[in-house]
Amino acid sequence: MPYLGSEDAVRELRRALCNPNVQSDQLRYRSTILKVIRAMSQGVDVSGLFSEMVKACATVDIVQKKLVYVFLCSYATLNPELSLLVINTLRKDCQDPNPMVRSLALRNMTNLRLPSLVEYVEQPLTAGLRDRAACVRRVAVLGWAKLHNLQPNSEIDAAVVNELYGLLRDPDPVVMVNCLRALEEILKEEGGVAINKPITHHLLNRLKESDVWGQCEVLKILQRYRPQSENELFDILSLLDASLVSPHPPVMAATLSLFLCLCSGLPAVSLAALERVRGPLLAACGSVSRETRFTALCHIQLLLRSLPGLMGAHYKRFFCGYAEPAYIKQRKMQVLVELVNDDNVAMLLDELKGYCTDVNTDTAQAAISAIGRIGRSYSDRCLEILTGLLGLKQEHITSAVVQTMRDLVWVCPQCSDTVCLALEGCEETLQDSQGRQALLWLLAVYGERVSSAPYTLEVFIDGVRSEASLGVKMELLTTTMRLFLCRPAETQDMLGRLLHYCIEEETDMCVRDQALFYYRLLHCGTEETRKVLQGRRSDPSLGVLIGRPAEPISQWAYSFNTLEPLTQGCVETEPASRGSPEHVTFDPKPNTDLSDTLNCSQIEKVHSGSDSASGFPYSSANVLASSLAAPLSLSLSPALGPEEFERLWMQRQASHADQGAEKLEEEEDYVCMEEQIQCPAIPHCSPQSLQAAMQLVNIQTLAFTPPHTLPWRVYLYTHTQHAHSGEAPRITLIVGELLYTGEASRRVVEIKKGTEDGDVAEEEEEAGLSGRELVSEEEEVKVTVKQQPRDDKALKGFLSILTTVLHTLSPENN
Repeated sequence: MPYLGSEDAVRELRRALCNPNVQSDQLRYRSTILKVIRAMSQGVDVSGLFSEMVKACATVDIVQKKLVYVFLCSYATLNPELSLLVINTLRKDCQDPNPMVRSLALRNMTNLRLPSLVEYVEQPLTAGLRDRAACVRRVAVLGWAKLHNLQPNSEIDAAVVNELYGLLRDPDPVVMVNCLRALEEILKEEGGVAINKPITHHLLNRLKESDVWGQCEVLKILQRYRPQSENELFDILSLLDASLVSPHPPVMAATLSLFLCLCSGLPAVSLAALERVRGPLLAACGSVSRETRFTALCHIQLLLRSLPGLMGAHYKRFFCGYAEPAYIKQRKMQVLVELVNDDNVAMLLDELKGYCTDVNTDTAQAAISAIGRIGRSYSDRCLEILTGLLGLKQEHITSAVVQTMRDLVWVCPQCSDTVCLALEGCEETLQDSQGRQALLWLLAVYGERVSSAPYTLEVFIDGVRSEASLGVKMELLTTTMRLFLCRPAETQDMLGRLLHYCIEEETDMCVRDQALFYYRLLHCGTEETRKVLQGRRSDPSLGVLIGRPAEPISQWAYSFNTLEPLTQGCVETEPASRGSPEHVTFDPKPNTDLSDTLNCSQIEKVHSGSDSASGFPYSSANVLASSLAAPLSLSLSPALGPEEFERLWMQRQASHADQGAEKLEEEEDYVCMEEQIQCPAIPHCSPQSLQAAMQLVNIQTLAFTPPHTLPWRVYLYTHTQHAHSGEAPRITLIVGELLYTGEASRRVVEIKKGTEDGDVAEEEEEAGLSGRELVSEEEEVKVTVKQQPRDDKALKGFLSILTTVLHTLSPENN
């Protein structure tokens, strides 16, 4: 918003710029132009001075030229006609003897970004590619990339492309790197710059001449090259060996990424490369820059997935500093958990115990959670620390400890005796809903061994009317029911009061329905109730699988030196897991095969009850058969941003509207399909639950409509990799939309007249026919998917997986 009095200021500046006395004095003229730039930076609209500033660019003063060019590039789009007046001056400056003036003119000629001026810019840019000064060639190369972005649909001049390929051998390393970037932009539709053996070896031999940014660009582009022989591969690795231990973290990371890409078939060489980068990574962890430290920690976590002992001898380098931010402390604690062994467990637990009383509550809870994860291997030592923390009587510490104990006894039932003794009196300190849910779950499972369990429950039940958390109420119902089965005399009266309140007075339908379910279950008898609520428990004599097996490097190599490692650990930095352990979901690693992620029996179970009703064209048997014949895997990488998703989704929207409401649109390399899936109440599912379920099968959700809002929409995407018999795996991109308009599909049953048993004759949609009775109303979600390139089998498998997820989330199935 322009400042008050800006019109007077602009008039004053115009008078000064037009004053002959000011124009004759070079310093006063430059000072006036500087005032114009200062006013522009303060938000004053000085576009009215465009013609005066055009006249001011005709000067030999380089400082004044720079100031004027800043103004002209800012307001050129608002004054396209007056901008033509600048071209003559710029073209004249392109022939100036001073290379600085020539480069300045070329740069600002392309920064005007006016399509009408393209014809005047091409000739100076072509001449700039052959200029004797390196600074002019640098600007000219990037100018062609800017010109292509200005008119992306224009034809590519082959002569210019050949000229740029020739400049890859320019003696100036910056010109060489700029050529790579320009060719990547200009030839984007053709796959980028062509990388062959001569270009590869030329770039590698000149790698050391470039700066850090240039080396990273070269190494990134070389990932597309595949050596023709093993000898050539090892020659390339020898050239890259020095960059692998570079003191610059970006160069080291880019080199290792190239190593892993080239050595995908040589795991021993890849492991040796990981050993080599241990020193540079540890040095990056001690960098002054917080961002560099955090990035190094995230990539170390990635390496530990394949080499768990890589940093074992250097665990002290991951101890937290007092002044470090919380996000770095929490990431370091995650690394420390991976480095625990018999020799250092005592020192690590001592260090983590100190973090449990950190002033930052998130850091303290993360430390307690880390102790709990170590407790799966060293339960006695960790339980001693956790029990001691309960004595501090601090709300956030007690809550985190109870949640950690809940998770620990779930995987280590042999710890239950110690946990039951520690629970006495915890309810007085717990205030947050997550901690109270964890305590209630422990009382439900081990209530017969906690002497004060009925009294603790009575406190919860007496305050149920003022309880705001839905999760606590539902957990309280389950706990009271399970405790009634093992201690009926003490809890019968409390259970009656709780069920009466939840059925008669509770306003939330979820709590009311659960109470009604338990009430009706009790009418079936105690034994039936026991079978439902008290399932099989883990055998305390069984051991626990400690740690995790080393993963192949190929599972994460594609994400190294990207932003993905920075986001993968976000789930682990949260406080202890939400809800009961039975409902905890684990995020699978990218590219996990779907046969491991989705149990075949689960798919068959869901589809057996839904194929006929939903009209889904692919049966579970066909899906499983096809998955065995040609494995299908989904992946979230490469990530798709909202802008790119919108562009892909809308680019064919106009053609869809012209063709009408077709169910299936097919092209040579593209397919668009619509399906109707019956999912009772799925639009009422929380966005968090839907997103977690989708991510479990590597489907990424980008946007949600709030629950209970019509029309309800969800946008999602994934990448499929489908291996055809005898062919290389084919990768496709699928983008999709889930749409629910609120119009349920009403179904009726026609009853045959004149029969005694009233057999059901047929089931159809209601059409106002006599002799038919409405029996159900089902909600349908419209699924629209677009795939490119086209792969029918992969699309069929994706739709089957999506249907399974939606039916699993449906309350009727839960």
